[in-house]
Amino acid sequence: MNAITVDGLTRTYQGGYQALKGVTFSVSRGEFTAIMGPSGCGKSTLLNILGLLDRPTAGKYLLEGAETARLDDAEITGLRRARIGFVFQAFNLLPRLSALENVALPMAYAGTGVDERRARARELLTRVGLGRKAENTPLQLSGGERQRVGIARALANRPALLLADEPTGNLDSKSSVEILALFKELNAEGMTVLLVTHDPAIGAAAGRVIRVKDGALA
Repeated sequence: MNAITVDGLTRTYQGGYQALKGVTFSVSRGEFTAIMGPSGCGKSTLLNILGLLDRPTAGKYLLEGAETARLDDAEITGLRRARIGFVFQAFNLLPRLSALENVALPMAYAGTGVDERRARARELLTRVGLGRKAENTPLQLSGGERQRVGIARALANRPALLLADEPTGNLDSKSSVEILALFKELNAEGMTVLLVTHDPAIGAAAGRVIRVKDGALA
């Protein structure tokens, strides 16, 4: 079974602007895939649909074989929480919470008990090399460290699919290499990784590149 299957995916906004135009592709379980294309080509719209943050105007999106169009909002929220982890360019960490609390937050929404979620958050921070900085707030961390917290948070609910939107866009070259190595490590352990990037070096590290131009596959 594929992790992702999209067929004829189209997204049209008010005013008639068509951000996606009949996109069709699949991603196998355990693949490391990069989506590349110029600014405004539709790759972020595509990622939002794959992450169940938006719905297509037309076409099909199957996540692990489940036809997402048939799901109501509550089912979409549950599926997204349980099966998808997100990593953002701007980190999206809550500044007043510690690294540990940021990582534990998705587990709180999922109803995990306090002790269990704190233990797993600490385990994940150790996994990404930040075990000693669990009590630090984001403002006490470097950009690369913040992104590591973001990755740990994305893994909190044991997702099958990791989606990353320009995850190295705000990082220096050294931190970018470290974050990319972490993605490769997770993929080697069997996780499906799909990231959006404009950086050819990041794209080249993926096992496969899907190129998007003007809302369609290039």
